[in-house]
Amino acid sequence: MSQIESRGGATSPADENEPSAPITVMLSSRLMVLANLLKRGAILRYKRLTGLSSVEFGLVASLGRRPPMSVARLAEAVGQDKGQISRALANLLSRKLIAKSANPKDSREVLISLTPAGLAAHDAIVEGAQERNRRLLEQLSEAEFHTLLGQVDQLTAIAAEMLESEKNAR
Repeated sequence: MSQIESRGGATSPADENEPSAPITVMLSSRLMVLANLLKRGAILRYKRLTGLSSVEFGLVASLGRRPPMSVARLAEAVGQDKGQISRALANLLSRKLIAKSANPKDSREVLISLTPAGLAAHDAIVEGAQERNRRLLEQLSEAEFHTLLGQVDQLTAIAAEMLESEKNAR
């Protein structure tokens, strides 16, 4: 087994002198740490800029500058069920960041859209995300950036295949 297979990546002299649990050096663990750090920073930023909770800013970001969405489609977009997002939608409605309307094609279905204040919050989220993205990547050359994107896309495709395999395993 190569070091890449057994250790999850290249080692440094410090790594060899300090025993660590094998899972903590695996690439998947390192990527989860990175993702969690980015998520926590984003939550703090958007709370400061817009006063939105993580669920609320996810809803505002998903609604974006798009046509109105059904509650079911919005729940799917943020990866939560309708019940989980109902309180966040009520808060956004009370703050006049979203508007509800009946679907003209099916009056039983409610459509959600951003109000002008909601669009302003959305734009602040997008601007903050762009600034965070620039800061995260500013030390990479253009070639390194494109290589990284290709590798992330490749790993994402493999991870999606792995998820499907787990779903189908019995």
